[in-house]
Amino acid sequence: MSSKPPEDLSSLSMRELFRIEAQEQSDIITHGLLALERAPDNVSRLETLMRAAHSLKGAGRIVNLPEIVTLAHAMEDCFVAAQNGRIVLAKTDIDILLQGVDLVHTVTEIPETGGEPATKLVQDWVATLKQRLVQRDAPPLGNAVSALSSQYVTAPPNPTELPAEPDRVLRLTAENLNRLLALAGESLVESRWLRPFADSMQRLRRIQDDVSLSLDGLRGALDLTKLSEHAKVQFNELLMHLNEARSFLGERLQELDSYDRRSAQLAHRLYLEVLRARMRPFGDGAARFPRMVRDIASSLGKQVKFELVGADTQVDRDILERLDAPLTHLLRNALDHGCESPAIRRASGKPAEATIRLEARHSAGVLLVTVADDGAGVDPEKVRQSVIQKKLAPAAVVEKLTETELLEFLFLPGFTLKESVTELSGRGVGLNVVQEAVKNVRGTIRAATQPGRGTRFQMQLPITLSVLRTLLVEIGGEPYAFPLSQITRTLKLPRDRIEALEGRHHFRLGSDQIGLMTASQVLGIDDTPIAESELPVVVLGDRNTHYGLVVDRLLGERELVVQPLDQRLGKVKDISAAALMEDGAPVLIIDTDDMMQSIAKLISDGALGRIERTPLNVPAPKQKRILAVDDSLTVRELERKILSGHGYQVDIAVDGMDGWNALRNGQYDLVITDVDMPRLDGIELTMLIKRDSRLKTLPVMIVSYKDREEDRLRGLSAGADYYLTKGNFDDATLIDAVIDLVGEAHEE
Repeated sequence: MSSKPPEDLSSLSMRELFRIEAQEQSDIITHGLLALERAPDNVSRLETLMRAAHSLKGAGRIVNLPEIVTLAHAMEDCFVAAQNGRIVLAKTDIDILLQGVDLVHTVTEIPETGGEPATKLVQDWVATLKQRLVQRDAPPLGNAVSALSSQYVTAPPNPTELPAEPDRVLRLTAENLNRLLALAGESLVESRWLRPFADSMQRLRRIQDDVSLSLDGLRGALDLTKLSEHAKVQFNELLMHLNEARSFLGERLQELDSYDRRSAQLAHRLYLEVLRARMRPFGDGAARFPRMVRDIASSLGKQVKFELVGADTQVDRDILERLDAPLTHLLRNALDHGCESPAIRRASGKPAEATIRLEARHSAGVLLVTVADDGAGVDPEKVRQSVIQKKLAPAAVVEKLTETELLEFLFLPGFTLKESVTELSGRGVGLNVVQEAVKNVRGTIRAATQPGRGTRFQMQLPITLSVLRTLLVEIGGEPYAFPLSQITRTLKLPRDRIEALEGRHHFRLGSDQIGLMTASQVLGIDDTPIAESELPVVVLGDRNTHYGLVVDRLLGERELVVQPLDQRLGKVKDISAAALMEDGAPVLIIDTDDMMQSIAKLISDGALGRIERTPLNVPAPKQKRILAVDDSLTVRELERKILSGHGYQVDIAVDGMDGWNALRNGQYDLVITDVDMPRLDGIELTMLIKRDSRLKTLPVMIVSYKDREEDRLRGLSAGADYYLTKGNFDDATLIDAVIDLVGEAHEE
């Protein structure tokens, strides 16, 4: 992408200011030359090119860069000759002129002191261009530009053709803009707080109406003739004051409702305006691609037309910057893999010139960026055979994969269909890099192909990173948000569709078998029983694996203003960011990639709990939960298998500190711990447990190789309820000890 402009021009030297202008004028010349190459008869382009070269030459004189003056003057001569009809710029001429643009960049990057001058390079380039002009019978360098130069200097402006005054520009740092956007988002959230407050006031009004009706009923039930005059006066005054209160409250409610609407509209407009300030035209980020495509196509001996559609499409500046590498990879792949040579295209009945199309557009609240070519396409059968050959999946499974599923393998690291490696491609890295970059901005990418007609890669991206479309759910009584773009689907799952397979729960979704678990277990929070006959399920997954997460409730879609977590917290497991609800309540945003890894770890550890298949109308038997703490993998797994085989739910910890963290975040019926462990040994862990007001009644069993009497007394003195030596360790001994301490695995 184009480099970011400096934030404060007043602090820059003349040389630095010149570099900025040289970049702008070079971009104008580059785009003009590429357009002229496609339409040589477009004389209006020559006028733009001459002015850019003339401005570059003047700026070079000011900063005393004679090489720039010479370069720009030679370009100007060439453009004048073309405008006068003396020459028509051919592809070879444009190649030389583009080399001159590159040389401008080379000269401008030379340090003001100590740099090696580029005089010889400039002289050689001018000689090459001069030779081309002489061969084309053009006027000599230095003469053709005089009339045009004098015209620029002496021609008075026409008052009727004065350009409109340009918009005033204020430069802001990205950090300032981000803070401004965060404040605008907070004002948007705060403005929504009035709505629930107004609703509560409406409830107060209904209470007043009920009181008024009750008084009317009381007046009808009383015999007013038997009341004293004082009582009658008091009763009438009560009714009068109540009516005044109702009228006053009604007026205030109307004012509050009007203020609520105005405040919400103003906050929304403020947020949109700040958001627009973060947006840039897609064309700003794609400025270098036409030249890149032309140069690579020329080096490959291919004729390629590059089309940019949607250059004015507004894109979040952060997303635009992060699209540079993915788009570069996709365009290079299209040039190398997709587009055929002119001879092959003619033989297949196609025009000799291939077309690569880069398009950006908004659709249904998302940004769609597409890279498409009309080349050879991808042969799905070739992909199928490559997948089988590389043993990426069983052959029987691969044979049944659809074309869309097969194309997903293109994004795997190391996967390629090319038999040889070139500078451009063949290592199987590019598309994997593209997918990872797209994921980093909460997007997705899909490939589609028509053999012989071309390939299309479409990225679906958020329009901005500051606002996120989410699905709001309730887990453990608290709200959580899943990014909508990363959800496969949601459903209400009847309990009778839950199947048990190898100790885990699944359900069938179409032709797929989806693993099922509770979201509360993955997040490590207390589970909330669901009494309904249907379970709300959120399905997450990638091309290889899908999981169904049971949540408490589906609360609907929300657009949330993303608030990054405090960096001092580090990476919070399964959480990517936070946001505020309309009522100001916080909500955590799920990191779906991290959650997928957490699920895989739970499965590998055999720690997934079971899901009740029948409605929870009566309390289900409680399964005893045990924490096994040992730094020996063998001992941990042996204890887990023995205990799980007898119906206990077992969690494991790799040392005392890991066990202590687990105890503080979970509820257990028993702790089984070793003594000698790193960071925190079993004796210290036992003492911490017995000193904690919440955990002091939790039974602790020590299982250790130390079988001396003093070791046993030391463990029991620390508070352990049972001391078992590993020398006498077997299934029956362990289970008997556990039953003595906490009873059978299930209790009614």
